Amino acid sequence: MSESEPQAAAPSRPRLDVPERMHGLLDAVTNIGRGLELPQVLRSIVQAAVALTDAEYGALGVIGDGQRLSEFLPVGMADDRVVRIGQAPCGRGILGELIHHPVPLRLTDLADHPASYGFPEHHPPMRTFLGVPIRVRDEVFGNLYLTEKRGGTDFDADDEAVLSALANAAGVAIDNARSYRESRRREQWLEALGEITRALLAGTGVGEVLRLIARRASEVADADQTVVLLPDRADAGRLTVEVAHGADAEHVQGLRLPVSGSLAGLAVRTGAPVATADVTADSRALTLGDAGDRAAAYGPAVAVPLPLDSSACGALRLSRRTGRAAFDDTEVALVSRFADQAAIAWELARRRAESEELAVMQERDRIARDLHDLAIQRLFATGMTLRSATRGIDRPDAAERVSRAVKDLDTTVQIIRSTIFELRSAGDDRGGPGLRRRLPETARLAAQSLGFSPSLRIDGPVDSTVPGDVAEHVLAVTAEALSNVARHARARQADVVLTVPSAGDRLTLTVQDDGVGVRAAEPTGGLANLRSRAEQYGGTLAVESLATGGTRLVWQVPLPPG
Repeated sequence: MSESEPQAAAPSRPRLDVPERMHGLLDAVTNIGRGLELPQVLRSIVQAAVALTDAEYGALGVIGDGQRLSEFLPVGMADDRVVRIGQAPCGRGILGELIHHPVPLRLTDLADHPASYGFPEHHPPMRTFLGVPIRVRDEVFGNLYLTEKRGGTDFDADDEAVLSALANAAGVAIDNARSYRESRRREQWLEALGEITRALLAGTGVGEVLRLIARRASEVADADQTVVLLPDRADAGRLTVEVAHGADAEHVQGLRLPVSGSLAGLAVRTGAPVATADVTADSRALTLGDAGDRAAAYGPAVAVPLPLDSSACGALRLSRRTGRAAFDDTEVALVSRFADQAAIAWELARRRAESEELAVMQERDRIARDLHDLAIQRLFATGMTLRSATRGIDRPDAAERVSRAVKDLDTTVQIIRSTIFELRSAGDDRGGPGLRRRLPETARLAAQSLGFSPSLRIDGPVDSTVPGDVAEHVLAVTAEALSNVARHARARQADVVLTVPSAGDRLTLTVQDDGVGVRAAEPTGGLANLRSRAEQYGGTLAVESLATGGTRLVWQVPLPPG
C-alpha cells in the first residue's frame, strides 16, 4: 500500500446483515482485548477491520514524531509484493490527510481527492477508501485504513460506524497492551540491573561489566546496536567506543568521536538523555557511520550519560535500523534510569574495591611496622651482643665464625629493610610494575647466560622516588652489566644491589662479581654505553678490580627532588 493505500485479503463473501455484523464486532472486540503483546494486538485490529467491512486491503499506521508514520502494518498483500513495492509509507497523500485531520474519511475514488499522492511501482490498483483514527485516551495513536470494498461497491455509513466502534475498542486494547509492555519492560530493566550489580559486587572485570551493560541495555530496549563510550585517555575532547554490542559491532569498536558535535557528546556535556528519530538527518549528531561507514543503516538513536565516577562521564548510545520506530519517551526514560542505576552500582563496586585495597595496604603497613619494630630490633640487638662477645673469644677461628654470623645478621637486616620498603610501596605502581617487580625479572633472565642466579638486594623507597625514564636505564644497565659478567668474567657469583637512601636524592646500582677482574671487560663497548647513560642524568660510572679478585661496577645518578 502506498502513501494513499492500505492492505488486507480474503475471498469474496456475502454481505453480512446487521445482527451478524454486531455479533462479529463483539467477537472482534473480545479477541482484541485478550491480547497483551502490542504487535499481536495491532495486527489483530487490522485483520478484524478487514473482516468486518469486507475490504480487500487494510493497514494500521502508528503516528510517530513529526506527524509521520513510525510503523505501518499492512494486511492483504502477498509478502513478495510488499518487498517489490519497497519502503513503507511515511504519511503523505491520503494517509497524511487522516493524520492532519483525525476524523473518519470515506471516499468513492482515491484519485479524485486533492491530497491523492498516487501509487508506487508494483502497487495494486485501489479505488474505494475508508479511514478512521484510533485514539488512546486523548492521544491519536494512529489510523485504520481500508481500501477496495469487495463486490465493487463503496464503503457505506454502516461500515464507517462499525470501523469507528472497532477503533474505540482498539484504543482500550492498545492502552492495555502498552501498559503491559511497560510493566514487562520495567521488570526486564530490574532483572538486568540486578545482574549487573551482582557482577560488579562479585569482582567481575571492568571490560566484562561494560559488555554486560551494553548487552542487557540492547536486549531490554530492543536496540540493534549499543555502544559504551568513555572519555578518551589521550584527548579530553573525544570519546572512545570502549564496548560495542549488536549489528556492526566489530566496525565501530575503538572508534573515537568528538564530544562536540556527537549525540553521545551532547549527552555527556548536558548530563541529560538525547534522542532522535533519524541520526543521519539530525544536525546535533555525528553518526558512528561518519567515523566508520554504514551510516545509512541506522536512524533512531538515543544517548544517555553514564557517570562512572565524580570526574569522568561516559555515554550509553543505542541505535535502531533505519525504518524502525524511534525510541519513545518511556523508552528514553527507562534507558536513562538504567544508565543511572548502572553507574550507581559501578560506583559502589569501585568504592568497595578501594576499601579492600585500603585494607590490604593497612595490613601491609602493619606487617612492615612489626618487622621494623620487632624483627630488626631483635636482630640488631643480637648482632651487638655478638660483636661485644667477640672481644672475649681467644680462639681466632671461633672469633671469625662469630664475625661471619654478625655479617649474616647485617645482611638479614638489609633484606628485611628491603622487604619493608616493598610492602609499604606495593601500591605505588598503579601505572605499571615498578623497579621492585621488574628488576628481579631482569636478574632471572641474566641467569640463563650466567649459568647461576645472581643475588639481588633492593634498599630504600625505589618505586616511589625513581622516575620512569631512570627506571628504564637502571634495567638496561643491570642487563648490560650482567651480560658483561657472563661474557668476560668467568665468575661463579654475582651480586646486584640497588640503593636509594631515605632522602631519595640519588640512586646507586652496584654489580659485583668474583671473576678475573676488570681487564677482561675493558675491550667491550658496553662500558661506554653505561657511562653515557649515567652522564645523561649528571651521574657517574666507576669500574674497579677488587683486591680479592673480581670486579665492582658502580652506576650512580642523582634523583629529582620529591
